[in-house]
Amino acid sequence: MTDRVTVGGVTVASKPVRALKGVVLALCCAAVIVPFAGIVSTSLATREQLTRDGGFVLWPDQVSFAAYAAILSGGVVTRATLVSLFVTAAGTALSMAATILLAYGLSRPRSVAHRPLLMVVLFALLFTPGIIPSYLVVKSLGLLDSYWALILPVAVNAFNVIVLRAFFLDLPREVIDGARIDGAGDLAILFRIVLPLSRAVLAVIGLFYAVAYWNAFFSALLYLNDTAKWPLQLVLRTYVVNQTQLGVDQLGAAGTALPPQEAIQMAILVLSIVPVLVVYPFVQRHFTKGVLLGAVKG
Repeated sequence: MTDRVTVGGVTVASKPVRALKGVVLALCCAAVIVPFAGIVSTSLATREQLTRDGGFVLWPDQVSFAAYAAILSGGVVTRATLVSLFVTAAGTALSMAATILLAYGLSRPRSVAHRPLLMVVLFALLFTPGIIPSYLVVKSLGLLDSYWALILPVAVNAFNVIVLRAFFLDLPREVIDGARIDGAGDLAILFRIVLPLSRAVLAVIGLFYAVAYWNAFFSALLYLNDTAKWPLQLVLRTYVVNQTQLGVDQLGAAGTALPPQEAIQMAILVLSIVPVLVVYPFVQRHFTKGVLLGAVKG
């Protein structure tokens, strides 16, 4: 039995093959959806159901927002969320500006120090510094216990520079040469021609930077000694790994009984992944065009 049949001159997969693909796809979707649904359901479950179901709920009998009210009532989680939002916004803006300028300069063959800078970027792509050298550099620059320690050491990603440079090289040379003949300078060409033609790859690289800043916790663990400056992911990591109940003063829920520990853990986890889930659908359609097209040449 063949796995393909011809219908109307078009070769398509046979029904058993399509059914098998559907089953595999359904299993893959279930492997992603079921754990996420369990996280959300556990964060919304009551203390009685969590005790009855062993701390993990797939479908809550009664919805309770007590865990979200506790962590969003002005305590450490709210402060950590604001810190993560600031670091993500400032870091993404700085990283995008530096990456665009560097990639555009490297895409111009006659730019100053073009070849040495390209070799430096390729070297940084192949060889990453260790934890101790990175810490010593941050310490020598006086960035310890500063938000800049979470941004400046990772402001430029060599892979993103290579992808963006390859995309810039793939742009029509006739358009750029025509603008140069009309008297446009490099900055005018960059902002009026190159960037409008590169929205897809810029959206993808911007998402890469934003997700990296939002999910980063190890750099905060290394460089931030003041717990008031901790981002959300480090608070989540510390709370889940240590398996300790956050204090009433930390959650800002003074005078009220704290929700179950499992519900608070899952509520913090949901809060940490919601921004990515909200932003991702708007840039997902750019991935194939932005990354694969930019990575073909280079």
